[in-house]
Amino acid sequence: MPDTQQSVSGINIKSSQNRLLIKNGRVVNEDGMEDADVYIEDGIIKQVGRNLIIPGGTRTIDATGKLVMPGGIDPHTHFELEMMGAKTADDFYKGTRAAVAGGTTTVIDFVLPQKGQSLIEAYNNWRQKADSKVCCDYGLHVGVTWWSPAVRREMAQLVAEHGINSFKMFMAYKDAWMLDDYELCHAMETCAELRALPQVHAENGNIIAHNTEKLLAAGITGPEGHQLSRNEEVEAEAVNRACVIANQVNAPLYIVHMMSKSAVEALRLARRRQRQPIFGETLAATVGTDGTHYRNACFRHAAAHVLSPPLRPDPTTPEAIVQALADDDLQLIGSDNCTFAEGDKARGRDNFAHIPNGVNGAEDRMAVLWQKAVNTGMMDPCRFVAVTSATAARVFNLWPRKGVIAAGSDADVVVWDPRLQRTISASNHHHAVDFNIFEGQNVSGSPQYVIVNGRVCLDDGNLRVVEGLGKFLPTRADSPAVYGAPAHAPAAPPAHTPHSPRSVTSAEHTNGTPTGGYEELHLNKQLESMSVSGSGCSTPTGRKMREPGQRDLQNSTFSISKEMEGADTKTSVRVRNPPGGKSSVLW
Repeated sequence: MPDTQQSVSGINIKSSQNRLLIKNGRVVNEDGMEDADVYIEDGIIKQVGRNLIIPGGTRTIDATGKLVMPGGIDPHTHFELEMMGAKTADDFYKGTRAAVAGGTTTVIDFVLPQKGQSLIEAYNNWRQKADSKVCCDYGLHVGVTWWSPAVRREMAQLVAEHGINSFKMFMAYKDAWMLDDYELCHAMETCAELRALPQVHAENGNIIAHNTEKLLAAGITGPEGHQLSRNEEVEAEAVNRACVIANQVNAPLYIVHMMSKSAVEALRLARRRQRQPIFGETLAATVGTDGTHYRNACFRHAAAHVLSPPLRPDPTTPEAIVQALADDDLQLIGSDNCTFAEGDKARGRDNFAHIPNGVNGAEDRMAVLWQKAVNTGMMDPCRFVAVTSATAARVFNLWPRKGVIAAGSDADVVVWDPRLQRTISASNHHHAVDFNIFEGQNVSGSPQYVIVNGRVCLDDGNLRVVEGLGKFLPTRADSPAVYGAPAHAPAAPPAHTPHSPRSVTSAEHTNGTPTGGYEELHLNKQLESMSVSGSGCSTPTGRKMREPGQRDLQNSTFSISKEMEGADTKTSVRVRNPPGGKSSVLW
């Protein structure tokens, strides 16, 4: 697809404020679907519904047979990161360009200070790198890579003055970014006091260091040693320990890039006992490929798959992770996009511990999940929106500005063609590297149009991004999804109308997070049997879209095509509950 770069200084920025009507599509939000048109003006969604009154001079996109969804939110990227003597190939322009091409319209990157460096100084450095380059809106997490009273004071300053509501701690990368348990207690406790969200990279760094020494001494120096040094048990132990520490200091917790079945099981058990909510994130890489690549005879191929925690060699892992996302045992999917050039990966040719960690994923995150989850019948489009967009917007306090198609929300919109077939390849992706970990995979379902702040940046397959178009998104602390509704919140949220952002009414959350009771839609059989009430609400009885042993999409009656073909006869279908079930929390 052609890629046209423009700069803000070289165009009339008013082009992002053109009037736009997306007509005849099926609008998909986390809580349901409806046949509706979407009118956009000045970068904002102004109307959602039928028979809209539209001013002249409005461009119309015909979305017949397409799904109209909120732009993706990637909660985990690393652009222009320096680590292990190398710098990522994707800078903030190239990385966000690739993200937009795949349907993602907001990214949240990580400020990672060096040990002893001021957090404020590192934050300012990241803003300087990103502000003039980003093609879409972005937010920032800040890493806590060392501990002192000065770090504590700067965390408070970042929350109060700079719009940061999440801080990441490492339990791995010994002698670089890793904190010990005592420091983790202080960092998590400080997050709780600031009403910010602590995040952890959960691996046991001391065990990894010991295993690495033994493997190298035994002559195992290739990329296979990376996975052997940090197996599932090493990840699961750290997940459990992080949850225990968070519970001891009464803090919520967000665990980044969960890569194994053992880690998910540890999270599942912890969520049953914790006082505060825990959120689990996985990656496109986890559901789209596996750890068998580490034993490839080609060093370039094997090293290109190195990330931490590593991909798992267990061939059942990808489907199990998809199922965990569908069942709300995991809540979000990111990319952890952290690409390195072939020459930089080669730094570890004789020592796997020196291979810079990171893979691609920002561009293919949504298409890979759609192929592995929706096209197999394990997840419906509403849940897809939840894990790729809406939940991240809620957790990081961007909702309903982001993550929902509703009047008043930012015009970050994806027109998704569920029938669009393509083959993923480094030959046509938009990353700054010539390798793609999903190389050769065929996917059915990709964006046809991507609208960023009201500007059509993917236009019927043609990418026309604008360097510097994106804005920094300050994220307020005290997110209702993390800490519950504020005391002054109304007794009940207002009812949804087609022209206002949806407010989700719910009954039980477990530990403050959506768990259980998610009543999924079977897009062909179940929707056709629903009776749509005056409020547009109807709920199916089944929880999963595909029971164990049931045939997959290719051999079942589940059909995106049939559902879209019946759009004219089903004008409004919504579910009563949000993904994850009911909650007493007021959003």
